Formats: sequence, structure tokens, C-alpha cells
Amino acid sequence: MAIQKLYAGAKLREVRSRLGLTQRLFATKLGVSLPYLNQMENNHRPVSAGVVLALAREFGMDVTELAVGEGARLVSDMREALADPVFSNPPPLADLRLAASNAPALARAFLDLHRAYRQSHERLASLDEALGRDDAALRASPWDEVRDFFHYCDNYVDAVDRAAEHLARSAAPGKDPLIAAAAVLESRGVSVRFSNDPVLRRYDPALRQLTISARAAASTKTFQLWFQAALLTQNDLLEATLDLARFQTPEARDIAKIGLANSFAGAALLPYAAFQEAALECRHDLERLADQFGASIEQVAHRLSTLQRPGAKGIPFFFVRVDQAGTITKRHSATRLQFARFGGACPLWNVHSAFETPGRFLRQLAETPDGVRYLCLARDVSKPGGAFGAPVRRFAIGLGCEITHAAKLVYADGLDLKGVFEPIGISCRICDRRDCHQRSVPPLERRLRVDPDRRGLLPYDIAD
Repeated sequence: MAIQKLYAGAKLREVRSRLGLTQRLFATKLGVSLPYLNQMENNHRPVSAGVVLALAREFGMDVTELAVGEGARLVSDMREALADPVFSNPPPLADLRLAASNAPALARAFLDLHRAYRQSHERLASLDEALGRDDAALRASPWDEVRDFFHYCDNYVDAVDRAAEHLARSAAPGKDPLIAAAAVLESRGVSVRFSNDPVLRRYDPALRQLTISARAAASTKTFQLWFQAALLTQNDLLEATLDLARFQTPEARDIAKIGLANSFAGAALLPYAAFQEAALECRHDLERLADQFGASIEQVAHRLSTLQRPGAKGIPFFFVRVDQAGTITKRHSATRLQFARFGGACPLWNVHSAFETPGRFLRQLAETPDGVRYLCLARDVSKPGGAFGAPVRRFAIGLGCEITHAAKLVYADGLDLKGVFEPIGISCRICDRRDCHQRSVPPLERRLRVDPDRRGLLPYDIAD
């Protein structure tokens, strides 16, 4: 297999700007000439092995940031956007990689424009009256804007994560996680009570009283306690982070604040250093980790995908949650695998089969069209209503990593890691597989051949 050259000009410029160094001084510290650095920063030359080592040695940089990050996500998102039928002749993949590396701001602007187009198109299709109002605006929905914010910051905000870890240390060690979290709030003058109220969490600021539904699982109760602690003890930090994000609407800012408080709660329930150490010790056994920290399987899986602290990164995982219709409701990837921004996940992926085998982990060795191989886990995570007749919310989660890390997972035991890998994709419109029996629409970047005298798996053939 040919070794892919590493072009990371935008990342080099970002590092140099963050350090406040001139190109000349930066080149000296990296041990290269000024013209050579200039060529690397403009992606005219790949980043050499010597420069990678110098970045780690001189600046303590986690060099995995060069290979996986915003560029890969931008390329994936642009490919999906360009799969829209409105683009009759999309640019080649090489051009998209250059745009993501050399002009990431332009790439993001293109994605914003396409998102606005999709929104207006959907409104017209449904005869939405909003377009006829004077105050109508073609901008990202608040939900999508917040989703992209977390997507491009690796679902990890360092200051929030460290603050949660610090507060968690003040909890009573050795006590039940629920009792310890409640004690943190009570030490700050907040009374905690549990009731049969169907509302999951209710806070009365006048009485400084927090009510949690007794119907919820213990892990959910603990999470909600830490969520409230985030709002009450870390408001200045959350607001400062939101100021930096510069959201377009107050609604997006409000949704993002909830997202940051959720991140804080997850980090307090599963503190970074202790959780990472435990994960390595048990080889990422989700059930053992859930039992040790009083968390749910979903909380543990999601946390594993957010171990992105500079200088102390965990295994790069992807994490996704889908509903029974196949719609992605949560997504994050620290790997090269990126999820579709619109629609559902590939039907060949084992996450869809998890609904058929409740309570069991499904394992899958899968390969994406770019040749990267993954170990994928899937499991259903039903959320009971807590009472007879209450609706049950059913989801399935997927967690996985590239096969090079598989030996560090207990789930790889007994699998032939050199055997057959099932072909999966991202979205049919950008998937190059020619013989997929689950293909719903043709790939946009391939020509089709239609033979009325022959019918195979599909009513057309995909040309080379």
C-alpha cells in the first residue's frame, strides 16, 4: 500500500500563529530553511518526518493532530454537499483536499451556503410560509450550527473538561457516584430531592432546590446532578466559551450552553485521567467501565470518543447514535471515518442490526471505500419510560476504531484481524462501490450504463 503524503499547511500556520513566531524563527526551531517552511505551509511540499519529530520535540505537539482533524471533516462534508444533484460536475477529490488544507475558511463558507440552499429548498418544497415573511433569513438552523461547533472542535473543550475533572475531585471519594454528586451541590446550598415527577430535571432558583425524576436510571440522575452543577458553578467559563464561538442567533447560543453543560457533566461523571487509566487497564471494556464509574453504556462510549486532550489523547474512536429509522442523532469521529451530515448511516453497518439483538454487543470488521479498516461495535440502548404505558425510546450506538488499535480493545479477542472485512460506506451518493446490493441512489462522481437487456443487483451499471 502506498504511503500517503502528509499535507498540513493550515495546521502548521495555526501552530506558528498560536506560538507567536515568525516564519524565520519557526523554521529555525524546526531545522528547515525558510523557503522550505513556506512551501510546507502552502501545501506545495508535504510535511517531512523530520518536521513531525521537531514539532513533538520542540513544542510538545501531539502530531496525530496533523493527520486527523478539521481537514478530513471538511473534505467529507464537502463531498457530501457536492453530492447534491444541484451540482452537475463536482470537482475531483484532490481539489477538495487542497481547498480544505489551503482555504478552510472558504470551505466552511461553501458548506454554510449549501446548508442555506438546502434549508430554502426544503421550505419551498413544503410551502413554508416563513419565506414569505419579511424577517425570514437563510441561515443555519440553531441546532445545525451547534452541531457543527462541536463537530469541528473534536467534541472536546479543554477548559470545560479540566474544570469538570477538578470539581469531581471535590466529591466524596469512594461514595456512590449519585450521592457524591448530590453532596457537591448540597455543599453549595442547593437542596436535592427525588420525586415521581415525569420531568427529568427541574431547578427552582428562588428556593435553590433541584428535583430529579426518581424514574430515571441512576446514571441519568448522576449526570443531571453534574449538569446542574455546571450551570451553577461554571457559568462564567461557559459564557466565555460561548463568546469565542460567536453563534449567529441567541437560540444557537442557548443550545450550545446546554451542550457545554452536558460535556461538563460527562467529564465530571467520567474524569479524564482516571477514566483513561481505567479504560487502558480493562482494554476498553464498556460494561466494566460503566460499572466502575456508575455510568451507562452510552455515556461510556461517548466519553471514549472525546478523549482528545492535547498531550494525553486516547485511542481515536468514532461514536454514533441512531434511532430506529436510521437517523443519526449523535455523531463524532476522531478517526478518518466521517458520518453523513444528512440522512442515515450506511445500511451495511452493524449499528442497524443492534435493534434485533437487544442487550448484546455486535462486532464487525469493516472497510470503507478509501481502504481504511475498522473494528466496529454496536449495541442497542433502550431508554424505558419508568412506568407502565410510558413510551420506550429506542436507540443503537456504534463505537469503533481503526484496526491498528484493535489489540487494545477486549472486543478484538477471537477475531481474525487479517480476515474478511465487510465493505461499508458513508453515503450512497459519495460511495464508489460498484456492486453494493443496498445502494439506494447512484454515486454522483461516476457515469452510469443502462442496459435494457440485462438486470443485475441494480437497474444500472456503474462505469469505471
